[in-house]
Amino acid sequence: MHLRSLLSPGAALVLVSLAAVTSASDVTRLTALSFESIVPTEPLILVRFCTWSGQCKALTPHYEQAATSLKASNIKIADVDCLEDADFCEAHEVQSYPTLKVFRYGLWVSDYTGPHQADGIISYMLEKSLPAVSEVTAANHQEFQEQAGDSTKVVVIAYLTSPTEAPADTFIAVADNHRDHNYVFGLTTDNDAIDAAGVTPPAIVAYRSFDDPMTEYPLPVSDATAAELKEWISDLSIPLIDELRAENYATYTNSPKPLAYLFLNPSDERKDAHIESMRPIAQKYKSEINFAWMDAVPVGFGDHAGALDFEHAECREVTSESAEDWLQQLLEGELPEPKSAPIPETQDGLVFTLVAKQFDEVVFDDSKDVFLALYTTQCEECERMKLAWDALAEEYAPLKDTIIIAKMDMQENDLPVSAPFVVNGFPTIVFKPAGTRTFIDYDEDRSLEDFIVFVEVYTGNGADIPEVEPVVPEEIEVAQVPLGA
Repeated sequence: MHLRSLLSPGAALVLVSLAAVTSASDVTRLTALSFESIVPTEPLILVRFCTWSGQCKALTPHYEQAATSLKASNIKIADVDCLEDADFCEAHEVQSYPTLKVFRYGLWVSDYTGPHQADGIISYMLEKSLPAVSEVTAANHQEFQEQAGDSTKVVVIAYLTSPTEAPADTFIAVADNHRDHNYVFGLTTDNDAIDAAGVTPPAIVAYRSFDDPMTEYPLPVSDATAAELKEWISDLSIPLIDELRAENYATYTNSPKPLAYLFLNPSDERKDAHIESMRPIAQKYKSEINFAWMDAVPVGFGDHAGALDFEHAECREVTSESAEDWLQQLLEGELPEPKSAPIPETQDGLVFTLVAKQFDEVVFDDSKDVFLALYTTQCEECERMKLAWDALAEEYAPLKDTIIIAKMDMQENDLPVSAPFVVNGFPTIVFKPAGTRTFIDYDEDRSLEDFIVFVEVYTGNGADIPEVEPVVPEEIEVAQVPLGA
């Protein structure tokens, strides 16, 4: 079945009505020529590079609605037709459709990778329209600090004697490049605000709702580079030890540091004591390793413990001494590496053969959708779906630069720690849309037709989906077992 067959008459009416109300468009149509004359004059503009792919068509009514809403805020929304201006789109490094890019006075700021819905686009662009650095005075100093009461935010304030005192320019540049992060930046030259903070300018202070609530940048702050400020703020955004949850998992996976897990039973009365005993170790190694604790009870997100492929023989009592010894071995490269089959010298088959050593490189390639089947050679269900999976890879072979159909033998490979999903049985099938680190579980029928519909719904690249006939694996004999046998 194809996606259109899933739409109810009511849904079809909604789509028709959306198309009707967008006939008078507030979206500016750009060509390669008009782009060069219009975009450099706009303080903020969102440009969609698109074709007539299914994803572009699906986005259009939401894009039109966003353009109308943002018109009142003097934020322009525009389109470039990449069928007519293919070379121009290629020059702007457009690799998939639709691609949405934010510009300020002609300079690229960021790609929009949020929800393809009007509310998401509107919220994102309104946030982009705000100053990167807010003015802080004695009157709003306390209120500005208290934004850190939201545990996901870090509030950073520069206390200076004048707006031009070093490192004002560096601070503003860092703030401007981190609008998409959960940081709030402010600058003050108000003596009363400086006195309230208890610092001597120039100073930069980070406020958080966890660990040390107020942390001052180490002196001399006037010599701080943008890279040093960025690293300092990034480190402060990650708690010393926090519970690892689905909501904050991306924070850790986006960090270049390895992550040490402490598995605990939340109902254990010693839980807090265990966490506190690890704090000195976490503090000592914070510059090299992130730390988090996780629910070890085999329910919900805690199932990830099983995905790490621990052997019972590896388990030992966790104390601060044993943890420090283990971490030191890790940093010195003395611990055994996760199991991985050798990297194939060639990829001769249509299905990409993935091994653990290549997992991060292949699966976290932002330019590609990845549809991955985890299997074992003894799994009968895996064997039954093989024909459909091979056929899927054949259908997408012409689009191999935008989508990978892959398989990984779990008898030969451990699941990498970086994989934020659980293997509860075989086959386990997951889909990672391009441009994200989100993995979507596949639990539909294992037919070629349903695989393709799934890709059509979740693709991050907007690939044109081929029309196919379902594949029936006639070669596979399935034993008929009488009920009650």
